Amino acid sequence: MAVGVEEEFHTVDLETHRLLPRADSLLDQLPVERFGAELQRSVVETNSRPFLRLIDLAEDLAALRRGVVASAEPLGLGIVAAGTVPVVDLDALKVTPDPRFENMLEEYQLLAREQLICGAQVHVDVGDRDLAVKIAHRLAPRLPALLALSASSPYWLGGDTGYASYRTLLWSRWPTTGPVGDFASAAEYDAMIDDLIRSGVITDRGMIYFDIRPSAHLPTIELRICDACPRVEDVVLLAGLFRALVIQEMDAVAEGRPAPRVRGEVVRAMNWRAARAGLEGELVDPADGTPMPAPVQIRRMLGELRPTLERMDDWDLVSELTDAVLRGGGSAARQRAAYAEGGLGQVVDLLLAETRANTEWAPGAGPARTQVTGMLAGYDSSADEAVVFDGSARGPYGLLMNTLERLGPDGLADRERERDEVQRQLGMTFRVPGEDHDRLFPVDVIPRIVAAEDWAPLQAGLAQRVKALELFLHDAYTDRHAIRDGVLPAWVVDEAPGLRPDGRLVPRSATRIAVAGIDLVRDGAGRWAVLEDNLRVPSGIGYALANRRLSARILPELLRAVPMTTPARAMTMLHEALVGDASGLALVTSGESDSAYFEHKLLARELGVPLVTPGQLSFDGDGVWADGNRVEVLYRRIDEDELFEAPGADGRRLGPALLTAVARGELRLANAPGNGLGDDKALYAYVPRLIEYYLDERPLVDGVPTYLCRDEEAREQVLDRLDELVLKPVDGYGGAGVTIGPDASRAELDGARERLLAEPGRWIAQETVRLSTHPVFEDGRLRPRAVDLRVFVSQDEGGPRTVPVALTRVAPEGSRVVNSSQGGGSKDTWLMQ
Repeated sequence: MAVGVEEEFHTVDLETHRLLPRADSLLDQLPVERFGAELQRSVVETNSRPFLRLIDLAEDLAALRRGVVASAEPLGLGIVAAGTVPVVDLDALKVTPDPRFENMLEEYQLLAREQLICGAQVHVDVGDRDLAVKIAHRLAPRLPALLALSASSPYWLGGDTGYASYRTLLWSRWPTTGPVGDFASAAEYDAMIDDLIRSGVITDRGMIYFDIRPSAHLPTIELRICDACPRVEDVVLLAGLFRALVIQEMDAVAEGRPAPRVRGEVVRAMNWRAARAGLEGELVDPADGTPMPAPVQIRRMLGELRPTLERMDDWDLVSELTDAVLRGGGSAARQRAAYAEGGLGQVVDLLLAETRANTEWAPGAGPARTQVTGMLAGYDSSADEAVVFDGSARGPYGLLMNTLERLGPDGLADRERERDEVQRQLGMTFRVPGEDHDRLFPVDVIPRIVAAEDWAPLQAGLAQRVKALELFLHDAYTDRHAIRDGVLPAWVVDEAPGLRPDGRLVPRSATRIAVAGIDLVRDGAGRWAVLEDNLRVPSGIGYALANRRLSARILPELLRAVPMTTPARAMTMLHEALVGDASGLALVTSGESDSAYFEHKLLARELGVPLVTPGQLSFDGDGVWADGNRVEVLYRRIDEDELFEAPGADGRRLGPALLTAVARGELRLANAPGNGLGDDKALYAYVPRLIEYYLDERPLVDGVPTYLCRDEEAREQVLDRLDELVLKPVDGYGGAGVTIGPDASRAELDGARERLLAEPGRWIAQETVRLSTHPVFEDGRLRPRAVDLRVFVSQDEGGPRTVPVALTRVAPEGSRVVNSSQGGGSKDTWLMQ
């Protein structure tokens, strides 16, 4: 569940410490998609990207602060993140020259002129706007604790107000602030807003300022009660706590638990108490309405949220940040201590210093930020894994970016030439269907890094997925328990293009999925999702190994310095999965005409097994033979239909003899015939149910929302949204037959519509994922390209295990299709430990 933040900042004169209406001079220098104006010309607003991980959010918030501070200081301006600034000249300040803001000034007069305040708003994606409306009211009694944590506005117009958050009192004078009411649906909530607009009290939906509100057009819920916070870590803390509160209430709604019964008048009183006291006084206990020391209530809330925070992997960071703020006290107390030492000037100096110091803060990060500005001109980092919007390195990419900066464009071009030479020496090529010559397999010189925080849960989740699919394949070809118990309808199996009668010949004791290739996508928020399961002839392990060898030649200094998984175990794990307790392993290929023949040769060499073509296979009463050697396991890198139709050494079709040997247990095919049933696109929609059914576990890695077009209701929705969705044939692979709605022309959409209506059962549709991007080196610059990730899972007698190599595939410019046959490329992938 992604979380994002909007922060508001005051612009002040660095010498006089007065609030100045100079935000417009900053905004002229800053990207409009991340920085914006507010009602007052003394306020700049920043908008973070939404993120799944709080550490990524922290990096983005720090980068935004860096951007606004860097633009302000050459102009003699300072940036303050606080609810109010103590030194203000109301007569010198003007609203932003915008018709909407000017109308607000005309309508609301002094109320608008005095809105010299800044807040921090947290947005959480709940996936459903009706749900957002339902939980908004339920959360109201929990918000005063968050207000107390953020309280940073004790001073107003040169004096101490006696409040920790005087901003709250200024803000509460608007007619649409305070606790939100109880609404049964988004439609009912929207009708209330229509009534308010019709009354003339407000002019548009943007003037709904409740303490918490559903978005007007997105399935998100927004926290609005908090002051702006001088320290980034406090903003990250608010984001983590609010998201956990949202998830807790979502669970309560799903389980049918009643909402807490706290009257709106009491909630208003609780908010007032939090604004008055901050962290230094008492808050009102939402459970029984009695006073309680703020730190006690906040620690109690933290304890109640622990299971949810642990579920989101937020517990360690959020508990650490909570301890820090409760030990050090809130911003209001720090400001009062500064005033006691040096008056209002020292208060502003404190706020300026705290806001500026935290431009570098991120959990576990040092103060230095690596920037590769020379090669990032015009770089779009809006969904990037490696680059923050200001050109600094994200997450684990600091060391890599340092190396890129040191090498520069000329040095990277030299590494590219070395890469090409090594590829030629290795014969690292592939062939596009329809072409009569081989190409060098496209490999970008800049590796992709998968952080340990991502890799560890992916390993567990993909092993879980393959284990359930293995059980399903055995069940589908034998007892069909899942169909009998209503987990999925019979047509999913009976009408699947991948269903093969030959699949029933595989013994129950055999492992059907020796190696799986699971395709994952990651969006800009950091959410991973399974896009496809490849259980027939998954390719890519060999190219992943070869990519690592290229990195060892062109970036040896980095490989020695970065703690990552080693691919040395990959071939051992693969060999163990293929052979088991058998002997006589051979890899079968269609031969040099195969586009992936390089990979077949490499794998056979690394596994130490013969590489054979169908014409080298023969049979006798003792089993299967290849060039005089007994074969008990055939690792096939050829489609099963092509293998079975191919002539053997005796000139006859291989199918009957091979399948007889499989049925007798004399030969194991890896992967087993009929596995196409398990990677059918229609079955994909049911995999979460299969995991719960066979394993009694919650799926650990999500899939992409999928619509089965044979269902009339789903089909109508797909037809209405064809330009928004991805349409796929259920038996397709390699990107063939796929229509990506947002990227398709009108003619392409019309053709897709005709094909769907002609054979609705052949198609599924999926929500379009905005793929994360990664830098590639091209024409002397770094450019963002969409990427996915193929992870390999092998199975032996110990169960499924993720192989410690993965293949990142890269889409061409302007495309989301990563397949090499359609112009895609690849990257070495560093899996962090």
